[in-house]
Order: sequence, then C-alpha cells, then structure tokens
Amino acid sequence: DEELVIRPLHSGDIYASFQFRTVWDTDFMGGKKVSHYRLFPKSLGQVISKFSVRELHISFTQGYWRTMQWGQPFLPSPPGAELWVWFQDTVTDVDGTWKELTNVLSGIFCASLNFIDSTNTVQPSASFKPLGIGNVTDHRFLRYATLPREIVCTENLTPWKKLLPCGSKAGLAVLMKSEKLFHSSFHSQAVHIRPVCQDWQCKSTSWELRQTLNVVFDLHSSGQGKREWSLFKMFSRTLTEACPLASSSKIYIDVTDNPQGEQFELSPATPLLSQAVVLGDRRTYSVYDLTQQATFGSMRSLNMLLRWKSSDGECDMMRPLLHGERYVAGYGLQTGEIHTLMYNHHPYRAFPVLLLDTVPWYLRLYIHTLTVTSKGKDNKPSYIHYQPSKDRVRPHLLEMLVQLPPNSVTEVTVQFERALLKWTEYTPDPNHGFYVGSSVVSALVPSVVAMDTNSTQERPLFSSFFPSKEESSYFVRIYTEPLLVNLPTPDFSMPYNVICLTCTVVAVGYGSLYNLLTRTFQVEEPSPGLAKRLANIIRKMRGVPPL
Repeated sequence: DEELVIRPLHSGDIYASFQFRTVWDTDFMGGKKVSHYRLFPKSLGQVISKFSVRELHISFTQGYWRTMQWGQPFLPSPPGAELWVWFQDTVTDVDGTWKELTNVLSGIFCASLNFIDSTNTVQPSASFKPLGIGNVTDHRFLRYATLPREIVCTENLTPWKKLLPCGSKAGLAVLMKSEKLFHSSFHSQAVHIRPVCQDWQCKSTSWELRQTLNVVFDLHSSGQGKREWSLFKMFSRTLTEACPLASSSKIYIDVTDNPQGEQFELSPATPLLSQAVVLGDRRTYSVYDLTQQATFGSMRSLNMLLRWKSSDGECDMMRPLLHGERYVAGYGLQTGEIHTLMYNHHPYRAFPVLLLDTVPWYLRLYIHTLTVTSKGKDNKPSYIHYQPSKDRVRPHLLEMLVQLPPNSVTEVTVQFERALLKWTEYTPDPNHGFYVGSSVVSALVPSVVAMDTNSTQERPLFSSFFPSKEESSYFVRIYTEPLLVNLPTPDFSMPYNVICLTCTVVAVGYGSLYNLLTRTFQVEEPSPGLAKRLANIIRKMRGVPPL
C-alpha cells in the first residue's frame, strides 16, 4: 500500500507525508531460513533473520518539528538519527548483536550509525514499548540510541528509495526529487519493521515494513510568496500512474478546515471524501485513488492545485494538548542547568507522562538537585529510574512518570558540571559545541472523539501506526529540541604556534652554527688590474710568459 497525505498548515506551509507499507506473511521468529523474497527487501529480511530482531525503528531527520506552529506530526522523530530495536529473547549477547546491527545498518543506509557505541546507547526501563504484537516486558532486549548531529542528505534518501517495491520509477515515489525534498523546512525519513496480526483473532502473524517520509515546504522560501500550491510546484513532477505492484495507492488532502470551499479551492475536484480519527480528532479528507484511470483525466497526468481564496479567512489552530521544550541555563564553562518544560493545554484533564532523558557522560549530573515543579509547587514523580553514567563507558539515563495538572507548565531542572576531555576526544570543530539528544515525552492524551481499538480494521496508514488500547485516549510521543553545550576547550592553535617558533629558532640558531662548522674557506687572490691584463694578452700573442 502507498499513500500521500497533504495537509495545509495554519502557518501557510504545506505538510506532505508519504507512507509505504509492505506486509509479508512469513515467520522469521520460528528459526526457519527464509530465502524467497518478492516485495520485501532482501537486505532488511536478512538483517531480521541474522540478528533475531523483533522490532526495528530507524529515522533520519533534518530540521526540528515546530509543534506550536504545525500541530502534531503523524509520526514523530527527533533531529538527527534515531534507532531503537527490540531483540528476540533467544539472543544471548545483546550488546554484541547491537554493535553488529548498527554497523550493518550504517552500510545499508549510508549513514554514520557505526558511531553508535556504549557511550550513547541506553536500555530504557519503561519507555519505547513494542508497537507490534507480543507483550514483551523484559527490557534487557531493548536498545535505544540517537545521533543528534547526523546530517541527512541525498546519500541517505537513495538507499531508502531502493527499498520500495517500485523504487522511484512508478507510483508516489516518482515525486521524491532530492533537490526539492531537501529544500524544505523539515525533512524526515524512517523505516519501521514490526510483527502484526493478520486478522482480528490474531491466530497468525505477518511482518510489516512501513517506510515513511515527512516533509514541510515553506511558503516564503519556495517562491513568490503566493498561497498557491500544486504537486509540480512542490516536487517538480506530476503523477502519471500508480505503482503496478501496489494493492492501494491513494492521495489524501486534508479539507477539515475547508468544509464549503471558502478558504481554498482544490482542483481537479474529487467526489470521494473520507473521515479518519487522527491524534484524537476527526478529520475530513478528499481522496484521489490512483488505481482508477479516471483520476488522471484525459491528460494522463495528475497535478493537484490548492489555491487560497483569501488570506484573511484563516481560523485559529487548536493548540496541541501536549508540548515540550528544553534549554540549558547558567554561565561559564564549569556548571550549568538543564530545564525541561512540559505543557498540558487541556483545560480540565490531568494525565501522566513518561519522560526519558539521556545525557552524555561528560555532563556530570547532580541528581540531588533534581526538581519537578507545576504551578509553583513541587510535583513528586510517581516513578523514577536513574542509571548514573560511567566516564567513557555509558551515559546518564533518567526516566520519570510525572502527573501534569490541567492547563499547566511542569518544569524539570537538574544541575550538571562539565568534564574536561582528553585532547584526542574533541571533535574537529570543538568550539561549535557538543550535542545532547532530545528528551522523549510519551503519554496517553485524552481524546476528543472515540478512538478505534480494532487494529485489524482497514484504515488509512497515517491513522493506524500507534495501536489504541482504549477509546478515551490516544498515544503521543513528542521530542524536545536537542541541546548544544560548550565544554572547556583548550587552545588548539598553541601547538601550531609552538611548532612554528621552535622551527624558527632551530633554523636560525642551529643552521648558522652548522654553516660555520662545515664551510671551507679559501684565500682568493685579488684580480689584476686592466693594464696588467692587457700586457699579459700581448705577451701571450708574442709567445712570451705572462707577468
């Protein structure tokens, strides 16, 4: 199945979300060797089989998702690279398997995942529960790591597109032109592999591969500032056919805020409308089915156009119920303080959130200074799991279950001290600073409408990723900003200055002495005058010895 969702944002930007799902009815967990591959990529199938992977989630993101301007994304991801994996309980050496897996994935996706080691890997105790089937509670088989400084570019997108059944030759993947995708405010690509049920009784399981790509196009940076969008303007291409291997190929345009067409006009018009419950809200979508030839019209090409009728008729965006921020306070290069803010915008409902914080070992946390305050009062967490760091071995891990009062801001602060690294441990640009990964906030947020708890019912891909266990709430995971922290940095130009000064002294002092000791001196007679030289020439012509 392939799917594209286009949502006009209240900030004037356009949010486009691609999702491709491949479901394979096979059993990797039974220990049988699987050798026949058709739609499922063989490279990923061999990774699942060789390393006994139960779930794998990897994302590469460039930019930061601005929740207060754009709302909640369909699939959240932090800036940089993120990887979390559940292994099967048959794995004996989880750390060794994790290290091998990261090196293999680094080669598949042409990324720097080989820099994942014990210093940036954690083993959460409560966060990142499995999203597929199976009630796995033994977190010894879970590993989570981030690389907040990872730069995402074309060399990561190309292998991602090669995993698709049709590649980038047909279907929605035709629109993925690198120069357009990376000329955007936000870009995120991800791969999710998990076991799912084949039917509602869940007597047999399947493997689901879900590839997602989310991009936000800026209105002002992409053209003349006109509020007018089309597929060609966004991607420099149009659609001519669906992927021949796809069982469904659809485009959804969010028209919830445009019920009578008073805000924007959509052409070509489509009679198909669909409703879906997304992130606790019922949304309405115009649907274009690419498997129907009538969708492309007589021109055999589909280029949807969104034209805003006025810029005054915008309605205010409903604030997200949950939002998070983080920043570093303090001055100097010895101590500092990390502040994490969690906003509950619900007017009358309180709900618990699970905060996961990973801090590198070179920021030494003073855990006795940890404070949690809401509305000016102490807010005691109901659960705390803290694993202290070891220098050059593992990072800090802090997990807390905190109750957020309604319509409040909850602040978590902790003080730290900066460590002094060895001179070989600094990056090539140490004055740029050192990155600290995003905090992760997970919560079951109260829903406005009843959620669908039947995970096997046919629903759009963008509304069926996180399973719903109850109708009254929906699961949300948000990421804060990564931090950029300056560490005490030596003057790396001093060795250069010392080398230059030493070489100059050696060249001048030793060179002069060596020259004096090794040079040979000869007495040279003064040259004769002009009269004497002329007399010698005449005497030579006459055959007489010179004077």
